Amino acid sequence: MLSTELTDAIELMFETGWTDGLPVVPPSKGLVRRFVAHTGRDADELIAELPPLGGRATVERIAVNAVMAGCVPDHMPVVITALQAMMDERFNLRGVMCSTGIHTPLLIVNGPAVQQLDINGGYNCFGSGWRANATIGRAVKLALVNLGGAIPGETNKATFGHPGAYTYCVAEDEAANPWMPMHVEMGYAATDSTVTVFPAEAPHNIMYHASNSRDFLTVLADTMCPLGNVQMYVMGDTFVAIGPEHAKFLHADGWNKRDIRQFLFEHARKPVRMLKHGGPPQGDARRGHFWPRFIDPDDDDQMVPVVRAPDRIHIFVAGGAGGPHSVYLPGWGSRAVTRKIEEI
Repeated sequence: MLSTELTDAIELMFETGWTDGLPVVPPSKGLVRRFVAHTGRDADELIAELPPLGGRATVERIAVNAVMAGCVPDHMPVVITALQAMMDERFNLRGVMCSTGIHTPLLIVNGPAVQQLDINGGYNCFGSGWRANATIGRAVKLALVNLGGAIPGETNKATFGHPGAYTYCVAEDEAANPWMPMHVEMGYAATDSTVTVFPAEAPHNIMYHASNSRDFLTVLADTMCPLGNVQMYVMGDTFVAIGPEHAKFLHADGWNKRDIRQFLFEHARKPVRMLKHGGPPQGDARRGHFWPRFIDPDDDDQMVPVVRAPDRIHIFVAGGAGGPHSVYLPGWGSRAVTRKIEEI
């Protein structure tokens, strides 16, 4: 049975608006000190001034949110690095957190930290049941609200949002990946631990039970370019999480990631004529710069790709090995940002 003191503290967190709608762990001074000490940093060290309100995310304040989220001290370097990565201007954190869109920041962890912290990249990796995924992602989201001021319905104008707004953190399953891990592709060493941040919608399932690699990529490409996908109008980065079963037969048929990106870039397209059903050719009259210059918005037969260039399609391997599923993660208009986790 919970003590009255503990339940009162939990209720206080609700009353002050410091929760995400779920109960939090009360951040006692002792717990917060332990989390700060684990980082080897000063409590007052400023990590970021988080938009939209410019809240000062010091190590101590981040630790408070990590404690409330249910983290352990070992999670602190990932939480701090993710917040630092989101401050990169390519990510556009202010826009991400204040838009009316459904997206929310996703964390993808690579390298030794995945095993050290037991971050799930396998079965149900986007779902429940894994402490590291749940609490690391939740700590970042709590910090964005409590420190950055991205309050739903006030500064955060997401019309619907999605469950990833509670927590959105996965790992790449490098053991099931027949290609180079995502962070190594980006120039990091295999022994480096990294976190990639990306404003993503909820995962869109792609079911494919056969084993024809070209047919699978055709199905995937079709999934990536529906008329309602904001990608078709604002063209930020976009992600594909290929399941181990699909990755296995793609690799066996000789497909590398570069070839997969090129195929998807060429086939995940819609004609201008159809995209006009979504409004003016590029969303609204002010958004002409979002489409590449090679697209003529007055040519109804011109095929518009889902991204500006093949390298804007990011691929990683995750998910359970026993099912023929992959997922597509539409973006919002931002670039993905990857940063090395220095303290792991």
